[in-house]
Order: sequence, then C-alpha cells, then structure tokens
Amino acid sequence: MKVTVKKNEQVANMIFASIYPLYLNRLEKNGRTKEELNQVIRWLTGFDDDALQALIDEKATYRTFFQKAKIHPNAHMIKGVVCGYRIEDIEDEFELYKQCRQMEKLIDELARGRKMEKILRKN
Repeated sequence: MKVTVKKNEQVANMIFASIYPLYLNRLEKNGRTKEELNQVIRWLTGFDDDALQALIDEKATYRTFFQKAKIHPNAHMIKGVVCGYRIEDIEDEFELYKQCRQMEKLIDELARGRKMEKILRKN
C-alpha cells in the first residue's frame, strides 16, 4: 500500500494519549507490562518516563510526539509489514507515518512474545 498525504495527516493529528491505553491493553492481554511498553517507546524515541507522561498529559498529537523525539539510530533496522504498509518502503516524505508504523511494529513484536533483546535492535 502507498501512503497518501491525507493518511499521513490523519495519523499526524491523532492524539497519542488516546492510543497509548489501547497499546497497553493489548500488551497486558498478552502477558506483557506497562514497563515493557515504556521501555520500547523509550528505546525508539529517547523519552524518559517523565517526558512520556508529560506528552500523555498534554494530549500531544503524533506530530508533536515525533517532533520532540530523538529517534534511535538503529530505527532503520525495523522492517516488516504493519497495517498493510511495508515499513521500509514508506517514502521519506512521510517520515512521521513511518515512525508511527515503526513504533507499532515494536509494540506488535512485544505483544507476540518476542524477546526484548530482539525487539531493541542492535548493530
């Protein structure tokens, strides 16, 4: 599937605080924890727990969330398909959409029981 400007804007304007509980609920149903979810988000974005909570409290959009993030240098190693989109094929002009899908891929791997050492890509 190809990302469109409209789809990119829809995701950019979504409120992270409204999606975070859905991520957490999915993970808890699969025996994972809030701490593991936050660890994955910390790895990708560089946010500590206080910064993450502040973004949730201020109801930041994904645009703001990823603008403030310091994306991990190994994020390019996150590959695969999420919601019908192959992450590595998302065009550079849709960087925010790609970052969102990268985070969802990490959360998906966590929910599926993948080991944390594998989820947090190393060289």
